[in-house]
Amino acid sequence: MSASKRDELVQKALKAFYRGGFHAMGMDALAKETGVSKTAMYKHFRTKEDLILAVLRLRDEQFRNWLIRRVEALAESPRGRLLAVFDALGEWFAEPEYRSCMFIKASSEYQDRAHPIHSAAAEHKRLLLGYFEKLAREAGAKEPEELSRRILLIKEGAIVMAHLGDREAVAKSARGAAEDILAAAL
Repeated sequence: MSASKRDELVQKALKAFYRGGFHAMGMDALAKETGVSKTAMYKHFRTKEDLILAVLRLRDEQFRNWLIRRVEALAESPRGRLLAVFDALGEWFAEPEYRSCMFIKASSEYQDRAHPIHSAAAEHKRLLLGYFEKLAREAGAKEPEELSRRILLIKEGAIVMAHLGDREAVAKSARGAAEDILAAAL
């Protein structure tokens, strides 16, 4: 399988896992969904978990790049960008194919903290936390580490609640909570 075929497989597997979950999507179903035989999959990935890790790396890159670009397009100031996180989330929540967070799903399906898939999910959240902390420092927060943790908590809660309920209302409420926290922190 060429590198481009491998990349295509990872992209298709990302969509399949996002829709169907990691454990629920067996290799037979994945082969059917991606149009790639199990034999071809196993030539590039020794295990299903290796494929999942490749999918998580791709999703991390795609999501963080999208979020940062979108936040920077929506606001110029660091404070405005911390709030724009929630405007961007509202756009994501409005997408018809929205199915919550792949990393939340991965960490709940692979609950052992030492498992590489759980670790990959945690690393994604750590990288987002770092971005929020950078913005908090630039905004002049008294306690940028604490502010960034709170922003991340609101973001993660909003993702879960948007999956369970009224996506538009959740996005607005999350932004309002972030405004309250920023008012106290800056």
